[in-house]
Amino acid sequence: MPTQKVFIKNFGCQMNEYDSERMLESLALSGYIETSTADNADLVILNTCHIRERATEKIYSEIGRLKPNKAENPNLTIAVAGCVAQAEGEEIIRRQPMVDLVFGPQAYHRLSDMIAASRQSPQVELDFNQDEKFSVLPAQRNNKRVSAYLTVQEGCDKFCTFCVVPYTRGKEFSRSVQEIYDEAKNLVQAGSREVILLGQNVNAYHGQGNGNSSWSLANLIWKLSDIPQLERIRFVTSHPNDMSEELNVAFRDCPKLMPYLHLPIQSGSDRILKLMNRKHTANEYLDVIKNVRSYRPDIAISGDFIVGFPSENEEDFQQTMDVVHKVQFVKSFSFKYSQRPGTPAANMKQVSKEIQEKRLAKLQSLLFEQQKLALSDSIGKVSKVLFEKKGRYPGQLVGKNEHFQVVHAMAKDELIGDISTVCYTAASSNSLEGSLVV
Repeated sequence: MPTQKVFIKNFGCQMNEYDSERMLESLALSGYIETSTADNADLVILNTCHIRERATEKIYSEIGRLKPNKAENPNLTIAVAGCVAQAEGEEIIRRQPMVDLVFGPQAYHRLSDMIAASRQSPQVELDFNQDEKFSVLPAQRNNKRVSAYLTVQEGCDKFCTFCVVPYTRGKEFSRSVQEIYDEAKNLVQAGSREVILLGQNVNAYHGQGNGNSSWSLANLIWKLSDIPQLERIRFVTSHPNDMSEELNVAFRDCPKLMPYLHLPIQSGSDRILKLMNRKHTANEYLDVIKNVRSYRPDIAISGDFIVGFPSENEEDFQQTMDVVHKVQFVKSFSFKYSQRPGTPAANMKQVSKEIQEKRLAKLQSLLFEQQKLALSDSIGKVSKVLFEKKGRYPGQLVGKNEHFQVVHAMAKDELIGDISTVCYTAASSNSLEGSLVV
């Protein structure tokens, strides 16, 4: 049988990247190989995200671009996966009949069977069964990245009023410690030196440990730190309400846990936070930051912000700016609020696009200045960099330092996968340049 080629286009979050990697590994067992273009593919998968503005319409446009491919190759299988698939379901096939398969984030472990069935009739698979998914996926990882993603927790029970995750990823589910430990070992054996633990609320992790006991994320981190040749551990994304003293202790005492914490706040206004159903105040968030910094003073903090949430006024927005001034973020992700059908916030009083854009520009200007300051403050200092890949220029490598900042340096290719000491000589808006310290 001729080799089948698969092209996966990934949208959105790091968890989608992980899911796409696992799909490729699963399909490899059925004889598929990855191709870099849809033009010569036998199977095209659009792995979608529902977080960004107009996500659904963008996916329909992307499907439309595949019409010439389908016309040229009637046997081409087109699949829509991920959160938009979970939210839209059969509506996708109704609007775009050339789509053969629609499946949600909890169904891709059955991908080969679904593809076979789709050759007879269009298939829609939206069941939630995280436990089954992870137990069926191939145990061996083919990922050869120096820094690799590893999903440890999925779903969310928080029900923020702006968010679709509880409806598209399901309730919170944590994988067992042993399952995660085995996957991490496989990644290290394949060449990974860093693992980034993923979850919608990763610090709410409560997986099964020894003797059916419930382990925390801190317990899991200490367990993974025992793996030889695993040099670095990180985790994203966290919720302020799930930060704990034992996690703070791990930041202080576990040498493999890097001093970087991504902790979304979304707004600095208590009124808006209540409307968002975040279940914390701005001062409680600031206390969390203060506490973790008391354990690890050099920790780098990044955050998420939503500007122009329904009924946000100038005072609310200024309170967000005040929080940013107090925290000093090294990195950030900020967006205009956009309505998500089916979420409570979609029915609230909306803020005009013009006001949203003005506030976002002002916020991003401040956040950008903080990011540049964090980078420029590193000039003349040294730190450890894990080199991950070749850079844009001959003889250049790219890696990340302890604080998750991108670093470029002239170095030999054999240093890929190694940790080297680098002295920083220059900073751009998004990265550092440096020289190896021999």
